[in-house]
Amino acid sequence: MSRNTPKNAAAGEQLTESGMTHRAVLTALSGLILGMFVSMIATTVVGSSLPVIISDLGGDQSAFTWVVTATLLATTVSTPIWGKLADLFNRKVLLQLSLVIFVLSSAIAGFAQDPGMLITMRVFQGLGAGGLGALSQIVMADILSPRERGKYAGLFGAVMAIATVGGPLLGGVVTDSIGWRWNFFVGLPIAIVALIILQRTLHLPKLTKRKVSIDYAGIVLISSGVALLLIWVSLGGSQFEWNSPESWAMVVSAVVLLIVAVVVELKVTEPLLPLHLFKNRTFTLSVVASISVGVAMFGTSVFLSQYMQLARGATPTESGLLTIPMMAGVLISSTVIGALISRRGKWKMYVIIGSVLMIAGTLLLAQLHYDTDFLYVGVSMFVLGAGVGMIMQNLVLVVQNTTEVRTLGVATSAVTFFRSLGGTAGVAVMGSILGNVVADQVKTGIGGLQPEQQIEAGKLLAGGAIPDLSTLPEAIRIVVESAYGIGVGTVFFAAVPLAVITLITVIFLPNVQLGTLNAVQRAKVESAGGAGAAGVGAAGAGAGGAGATDAARGAGATDAAQGAEASGRLSEAELIGEELFEASEATVAVPVTGTLPVIDDGPRPEEGRS
Repeated sequence: MSRNTPKNAAAGEQLTESGMTHRAVLTALSGLILGMFVSMIATTVVGSSLPVIISDLGGDQSAFTWVVTATLLATTVSTPIWGKLADLFNRKVLLQLSLVIFVLSSAIAGFAQDPGMLITMRVFQGLGAGGLGALSQIVMADILSPRERGKYAGLFGAVMAIATVGGPLLGGVVTDSIGWRWNFFVGLPIAIVALIILQRTLHLPKLTKRKVSIDYAGIVLISSGVALLLIWVSLGGSQFEWNSPESWAMVVSAVVLLIVAVVVELKVTEPLLPLHLFKNRTFTLSVVASISVGVAMFGTSVFLSQYMQLARGATPTESGLLTIPMMAGVLISSTVIGALISRRGKWKMYVIIGSVLMIAGTLLLAQLHYDTDFLYVGVSMFVLGAGVGMIMQNLVLVVQNTTEVRTLGVATSAVTFFRSLGGTAGVAVMGSILGNVVADQVKTGIGGLQPEQQIEAGKLLAGGAIPDLSTLPEAIRIVVESAYGIGVGTVFFAAVPLAVITLITVIFLPNVQLGTLNAVQRAKVESAGGAGAAGVGAAGAGAGGAGATDAARGAGATDAAQGAEASGRLSEAELIGEELFEASEATVAVPVTGTLPVIDDGPRPEEGRS
């Protein structure tokens, strides 16, 4: 029995290596899931209500895009910062801080009087959401092993799916019943409950005391460079021409900032984004795949809502209901596949199948028009949702499985960062494409009307504001609906190449079996391994050819042997070494790189923390 049994632990209950009872682990997971749900719902709840919100506040298509982009931008920029802080400071405190930031900014956003105030508060919502999204994944790695994490990652994926696709539905119901301002208040009770649960049940071991060095220069340079690029893709084509002095100034400035950031990150002792992580093939390929997953996840939520309302004449509530097939696809695939991964320890086949489904779903949605059969639309959304559900959380899982514990926080947040980056840039670029296509289609459509109708259309559609379809004459309404139908289809067609890139990258992911040690247990094994474990990291990360592959395999055997010595199970480590050898040969003969995990299927130790 542990000497450090928490006050809320039942008599006779044993502690896990993370210092928590099994019941407390499950309860804490509920708090993490609620936090994740709140962070996602903040981004998506306004999706189906944006036409109403922007119209009420007097905004245009640019404001429409920025209300979404501002949150995604803040989430993207802040995610690696939260991840790095998680490797340096108390993760529980950081998680609670991000919840507080979210709660306060959401409350203020509900009282916005103009698009500028709303966008500002959405930025702060994004800062809180970035912390919740990154830290939830990191803390889950602390209390669950990769093998156990599969089924729980499926639950996290399902929650993200419900929030991503169900958010617009909830927002539509709230907007139609009690007003759009309540969209910003619905998540507050959930956030408060999550805060209480985490305070009472989440007990993590204290970090080893060491000198902390914060990379302020890296934070400023990377945040500024990424933000400038995202602003460029958001405003390009609408506020300025792509080939203009303003456009080139933004691009050149962003590139310079990011180049300087790379130089700084190579020199500082505690870089915000350690560049050596990119030597790990699993990490690099997962990052690339995450970008297009972000586009599919966020872009689908935003622009399908526009399609339903502006091309099909649906109300916000109807718009949310019509996106249920997408939510069902993600929910079913993420939970079922997550359970299968935990049971069998195999993941790659499911990720490849998910990538194929994502390509198929995107191609199907690229055929949308204003009069497309709703059954076709529903099937297309379900296929895309099933693909996203199979990929999204499993990319984080495989990265955590092969990353050293000391960089677990920043590696986890980096995958989330690039997923958010893909979503942010994707929404901005897709919004720009949609705006240009709609403008061209409306201009062409109006040109085919009678002269008196053209004059009336010029008055009703002047200024570029999003129109209220219910107030338009039938001839003009059909022109607008047709324009948005064609525009949304074009947007999805533009996303197809990204889905293809995802399939290519996941095919080349090393098929490493999932481990059975959580982050706390792995930290103890790595600490016991000492210099040997460090040597493995260098050998695995540097492998780049046939000779390097042999070195990585040899280092992997050494590391497995050390881990087995520490746990008393050498045969299991040898078995995993053989499976890794077979996996490397099966993966198109590309060398396996990165740190090899130590697998421990034996019983947990009886004692808790000393």
